[in-house]
Amino acid sequence: MLTAFRRGALAVLWSAVMATAAPLAAQDAPAPEVVFANVRVFDGTADQLSGPTTVVVRGNTIAAIGPDAAPASPDATVIDGTGQTLMPGLIDNHVHMMFNSLSPAQMAAPDMSLEKIVQLSAEQSRAMLLRGFTAVRDVGGPSFMLKRLIDSGKVMGPRIWPSGPMISQTSGHADLRHPSEPSRRFSGKMSKAEEVWASVIADGRDEVLTAVRENLRMGASHIKIAAGGGTSSEYDPLDVTQYTLDEMKAAVDAASDWNTYVTVHAYHPKSVRRAIEAGVKVIEHGNLLDEDTLRLMAEKGIWLSGQMLVESTEAMDPKRREKRKPVIEGQQIVWPMAKRLGVKLAWGTDFLFEPDLNARQNAYILRLKPFFTPAELLKLVTSQNAELLALSGPRTPYEGRLGVVAEGALADLLLVRGDPLADIDLIGDPAANFTVIMKDGVIVKGAR
Repeated sequence: MLTAFRRGALAVLWSAVMATAAPLAAQDAPAPEVVFANVRVFDGTADQLSGPTTVVVRGNTIAAIGPDAAPASPDATVIDGTGQTLMPGLIDNHVHMMFNSLSPAQMAAPDMSLEKIVQLSAEQSRAMLLRGFTAVRDVGGPSFMLKRLIDSGKVMGPRIWPSGPMISQTSGHADLRHPSEPSRRFSGKMSKAEEVWASVIADGRDEVLTAVRENLRMGASHIKIAAGGGTSSEYDPLDVTQYTLDEMKAAVDAASDWNTYVTVHAYHPKSVRRAIEAGVKVIEHGNLLDEDTLRLMAEKGIWLSGQMLVESTEAMDPKRREKRKPVIEGQQIVWPMAKRLGVKLAWGTDFLFEPDLNARQNAYILRLKPFFTPAELLKLVTSQNAELLALSGPRTPYEGRLGVVAEGALADLLLVRGDPLADIDLIGDPAANFTVIMKDGVIVKGAR
């Protein structure tokens, strides 16, 4: 059985992180009312902008939209949006808030601790929000504490839907042990990665059930398991299938009892088909899928959460670069094929162990330009991604509608210089083109 996470150590760590994180950037309370005047609106679902209009934000929600919309208070903050577009905040559906903040050397350092990981990720989370990403789905890592810091206003950052540590079989994609670390089954000692909740190794139905339930106890909005080989993992070739059908069903059973879902890391048809049979609702990656499997996903309403990965970076390990070649080739095929077949699509970045890549988060949206119109792209990274977030049902961490500019929706908004439907490249440079960023009714960049 899995070693229990020690409550006393967690309490001490929480106090330490709270103390160190507080100075980073406490978020303001929502203004009583904010008025965006003379804006054209991309509402997250339409193919065109509205005519010039007014949007009133009251507290953390959108209270009114229309040419005649007006604040109830004379103290409202009025922002003149002439020549600009108001749109929903961006959503990244595949992030690793902890791992995208660390280099491999930092992760492997003897003095690495959960406290240090949280501190580094807190700095990255602020930058992510200032790039216009107001919500993210974390699909592997100990992001619970970071989420609490953000939600409490101690740290600036996006809303986080956390999975908790990815659950993996021994030798699976999230088996992050150093080669010298034996299995805890034989040594009786948790690996360094498990100690900081980077991942959980669980074999057999009973351990999988325990791992899923532990993540749910900690506040997971969904569950992530590894169903196949990966390009950034040490031991598993890309072609292998991970977890038996019974083990996968165990994860789905435990998540379903909590009224949420399981998503799986998988690239090839065998692992994806096994996951679908087990009742999994979302596939991460899927770069090597064939037309028959994609058609099956469309028929059953299974989501494909895809990315457009880059072939190589200066910091990339040569073995990893070689291992990912078929994945890079496959993504050029899978995206247009999945779109043509009517598969439910979501988008994310999936940056791992290369902190410098984070600054290119917006630019990675633009890598999909060959396959989507500007309107399709903006829908993908707003309302469609929000629809996937909603799969968490009652386990969603935040009440309210996201990904749209609509009356009653949460006020996660971007004011963009110009028209992104006419020039989609505008979203690739948030520093220059996002004049106002609002999350939960709070202006975090721009007019106050």
